[in-house]
Amino acid sequence: MHEYVSRILEGVIRRDPEQKEFHQAVTEFLKSVDSIIDQLPRLRFEKILERMVEPERIVQFRVPWVDDSGSLQINRGYRIQMSSALGPYKGGLRFHASVNLSVLKFLAFEQVYKNSLTGLLLGGGKGGSDFSPRGKSDREVMAFCQSFMTELTRHIGPDTDVPAGDIGVGAREIGYMFGQYKRLANEFTGVFTGKSPVWGGSFIRPEATGYGLVYFAEQALMDAGLSLSGSTSLVSGSGNVAQYTIEKLLERGSKPLTISDSEGIIYDPEGIDNKKLAYIKTLKNVKRGRVKEYADTYRNSVFTPRSAYGEGNPLWNYPADYAFPCATQNEINEVDARNLVANNIKAVMEGANMPTNLEAQHILTGSGVIFGPGKAANAGGVAVSGLEMAQNSSRLQWTPQEVDARLVSIMKNIYKTVDQAATTYAKKGDLVAGANIAGMLRVSDAMLAQGYV
Repeated sequence: MHEYVSRILEGVIRRDPEQKEFHQAVTEFLKSVDSIIDQLPRLRFEKILERMVEPERIVQFRVPWVDDSGSLQINRGYRIQMSSALGPYKGGLRFHASVNLSVLKFLAFEQVYKNSLTGLLLGGGKGGSDFSPRGKSDREVMAFCQSFMTELTRHIGPDTDVPAGDIGVGAREIGYMFGQYKRLANEFTGVFTGKSPVWGGSFIRPEATGYGLVYFAEQALMDAGLSLSGSTSLVSGSGNVAQYTIEKLLERGSKPLTISDSEGIIYDPEGIDNKKLAYIKTLKNVKRGRVKEYADTYRNSVFTPRSAYGEGNPLWNYPADYAFPCATQNEINEVDARNLVANNIKAVMEGANMPTNLEAQHILTGSGVIFGPGKAANAGGVAVSGLEMAQNSSRLQWTPQEVDARLVSIMKNIYKTVDQAATTYAKKGDLVAGANIAGMLRVSDAMLAQGYV
């Protein structure tokens, strides 16, 4: 690594030594852009990279709320406003016990370059809380969301910062938060995306990340002379992204074999068909149940509890053609990567944010596996969020067909942009480098034009 780039990374680690996830995201990014530092001297002279790794603003606050027993509970709330070089801050809110500054800074950092790849005028941010909706009543979730938004409202707006959903934040939570924002700000604006189409949301937004992931994968596979038709796929997770990835894989002729949640994994050797997918959607979205119940209903499937995991996740040890990690960060480690390679996996496409650690990524790409990094492959969600913002601004609502057509076009363009950057600055097929470099170039151009901000 270039001495200048190494010094930036060392500074990031020295300032925040405990923020391991943020270090990982920055390390991957800097390794990619390292090769073009000497070609673009203004990056060093104007200290663009030093500014990119430092958030523009971090908001942290207390969230008091009362549970159903009448007891006062206290959680932490956050909003990381990473970069507004290309537009208002844009990124989801995550409600999960694992949320901390390191996780949110890594997500916000990734979001900046993901958003830039869409070609839309979107900055990057992320936020959330260590509150978990799991096991809470609707009233408790509403009480938390209203308290959370009472503080966050003063930091966001349709031209400032537009949050969306993420892990633990679905239609219910977005509805409660939007309602509280509207109540406090006394305005009905597009300050949230992921809203119901009934009150300002876009069609295809719930499906967008999963659909977009498959659209991106199709382009990458086509470039390599491969196809989803007649294939088998491993999908992790069982939430929104995983569900719609499975739905689109089925449409394209691939047979999904797996799902998972925090308690374990399901392997169905017969494949997950549309009837089984409908069961999963009801189980997770309506009953808010656990995937173990799938094995109780479909007896030929196998459930492996998390307590039975070894050094790796057994989901990635089942043979298949393609893998779509859609659960959470760092779910594929070195053991998993070696298992995938040993089973001749042809491609890994990231539906989650940074689900593959750096060592595993190196093993996969070094073995010739087509690797679609999350900041490119899962950009479909934020792309349709950007389209939702456009619809809100014009007080119009496009048809599902119009939105889906735009999503297909955006994902095709993302792949072309990433592939071209990889070919020009790194090597053909290095989609990680291509995504980081292409995203960095667009953001840096805006930063250079806007002065020392």
